Amino acid sequence: MDQDNPKYSGIQKLYFQDDGVIPNHPRLPVLLYRGVWLAESALAEARLNQNGWGNSWVNGVFDYHHYHSNAHEALAVISGFVKLTLGGEKGQKVYLKSGDVVVLPAGTGHKRLEASSDFRIAGAYPGGMSYNTRTGEQRERPKVLQEIQEVPIPDTDPVYGIAGPLTKLWYKS
Repeated sequence: MDQDNPKYSGIQKLYFQDDGVIPNHPRLPVLLYRGVWLAESALAEARLNQNGWGNSWVNGVFDYHHYHSNAHEALAVISGFVKLTLGGEKGQKVYLKSGDVVVLPAGTGHKRLEASSDFRIAGAYPGGMSYNTRTGEQRERPKVLQEIQEVPIPDTDPVYGIAGPLTKLWYKS
């Protein structure tokens, strides 16, 4: 893969630090792909599955801060728009619309702030991994910090498949 390929130049990387409640990932950035599936947003779940990301669902995003300590997650907006906070209470607000995909490394906090009435999103996990849902309870902290470190880098990019940039971007981090 040519990392200077213009097809990959629009991928935004966002880094978040542990805020004491939401651990975020200590090394891997969130990857934000803008407008990559504009014409195919209705097929987002199928495309994620074709690219090796399974155990998928179509629904919304919880309206409270949460994260998955045992799996990375890809979220692809099928319709409408959503405003999320990524990274925990003091994280970054991100606006996503139909055709956008965001990849959250294990431990990355996310919360829905607002969404359009027609908002729908597909979620999937590399290799169809099972996932947990954590909310930042202090008693879980030692366990989740270890789990986050143990989640492997996926073999495929959820948007571009085997030749996609995710693995190279994450191995560099």
